[in-house]
Amino acid sequence: MAHLHKPLGEPKNQTMTTEVHQRQKGRGSRWQDYIPLIVIVALTLLSAFAKQFAYGRWNTMTWMHDFMGFFLVVFSMFKFFDLEGFADGFQMYDLLAKRLRPYAWIYPFIELALGIGYLSHWQPVLIYSATVVVLVFGSVGVFRALFKGLDIECACLGTVLHVPLSTVALVEDLGMAAMAAVMLWATL
Repeated sequence: MAHLHKPLGEPKNQTMTTEVHQRQKGRGSRWQDYIPLIVIVALTLLSAFAKQFAYGRWNTMTWMHDFMGFFLVVFSMFKFFDLEGFADGFQMYDLLAKRLRPYAWIYPFIELALGIGYLSHWQPVLIYSATVVVLVFGSVGVFRALFKGLDIECACLGTVLHVPLSTVALVEDLGMAAMAAVMLWATL
């Protein structure tokens, strides 16, 4: 896929918006568009359930902790396959990335760091708090894009898999933020 090359911090131009929109033509928000996302989330859920067997008992808090870790690591992985393409797509709807392109470039690293933080149980209060802030703030951009009726792809899976930006992304962001908030509340 061809990408426009531009210096960091340069505002998004109309050419990229047109390129993404044309790539989207003919794609509706059919349920088949969500199959890659469904498979990834299902396997992440299954992995978190499998960890419960290793612990020898069911614990909802540790299950949520493991799920968040696996989810964030896997979703960051897809962004790393094409950082520039991810940054281009993310910048179309994320409020901070629109104004500060370097944020679009470092977001996959933030997501990976949070995922590794969950999996290593490093500084849980910091990890939970950062997760709530990052995902709630991100959901505002998704909500605005949906409210404006933008017909763009969700950057959540980078450029490898194509999933339309929809309420599914909003539910994911807010659901993950809610899980992090529950874990934060239980920890304090």
